Amino acid sequence: MVSALSFLEAPLKFRAPGITLQLGLGIGRLVFRALNAAEVVLLLGVGVALVAGPRSTSIGWAASAVALLLLVQLVAVRPALAARTRRVLAGDPHTGSKAHLAYIGLEALKVGGLVVLGLAAFGVV
Repeated sequence: MVSALSFLEAPLKFRAPGITLQLGLGIGRLVFRALNAAEVVLLLGVGVALVAGPRSTSIGWAASAVALLLLVQLVAVRPALAARTRRVLAGDPHTGSKAHLAYIGLEALKVGGLVVLGLAAFGVV
């Protein structure tokens, strides 16, 4: 989900015919809100599994890293992106955003953490 939405859907929607910046931002806001909600629910499921069942150290570390990255996104970066989106939708000039670059970087790290978590779950790492 993370890879598909963050690295495919997000940039491609702005290339679709008839999608304005305002419409693309509105769609993105809904999509990423839903993605983050799904991530939190799935992460809670992983937490329950870690508490209830046997676990390796690598699974615990990978799950903790993914949880920390998601927390930073939700608490530190998403509010800045939401404020910027509100400004753009209100007609303020479109300017670059370091928060956007931070979110992309955190997404890339999170995908890496999810890969490690999956490998750890199968006993590969």
